[in-house]
Amino acid sequence: MDTLTGFYDSVIAFLATVATFVPKFIPGVWLTLQLAFFSILIGTVIGLFVAVMKLSQNKFLIKIMNIYITIIRGTPLLLQLYFIFYGLPSMGIMIDSFPSAVLGLALHSGAYISEIFRGAIESVDYGQREAARSLGMTSWQATQRIILPQAFKRSIPALGNQFIMAVKDSSLASVITITETMLLARQFAAATFNVFPIFFTAGAYYLIITMILTKLLSKLETKLKINER
Repeated sequence: MDTLTGFYDSVIAFLATVATFVPKFIPGVWLTLQLAFFSILIGTVIGLFVAVMKLSQNKFLIKIMNIYITIIRGTPLLLQLYFIFYGLPSMGIMIDSFPSAVLGLALHSGAYISEIFRGAIESVDYGQREAARSLGMTSWQATQRIILPQAFKRSIPALGNQFIMAVKDSSLASVITITETMLLARQFAAATFNVFPIFFTAGAYYLIITMILTKLLSKLETKLKINER
């Protein structure tokens, strides 16, 4: 009986702590959403640009893009954030913490997104490009009007995974003094010593965000498939 009573009291204390800190996380969650949104948006633009450059005939551009992808994919995101926020000022380039985090996350996502787009573009039958050229389209018009729309549809599932990763990767921005969800969780835990319920709350927020994003991407994928029929 004492065991059940103790368990019941522990659950009540846990839920009370969670209920207390749920609203206190809202500013950090809002900042997490901003970081994720801007890094995904800019990262997608970077990824598309890099993919198109890699598929060009310019060997110099291809080499530059390959170097960028190799560096980003070969080094930890945490190190990249440290370099941008702490390393660049030593070279006279001063960037505030929020732009530094967005830049680091966007460059990191862009390298992976570029490979997603490149694979999707190459998966489109080359005969479609030739057919577009035979109709008088330039190479860029064929790419813009024929190839990219199909490539985008095919890349949605992989892009969705990368977007979800970008949301979770935003937690690393706390190391450069961004007061997002994870930094708030550490601060609250250090102040109250209620580690588990506080980190549980932070995890629940991340789970809710990723579930909503997954649902939206699933609806987009379904809509694009319907439009193909």
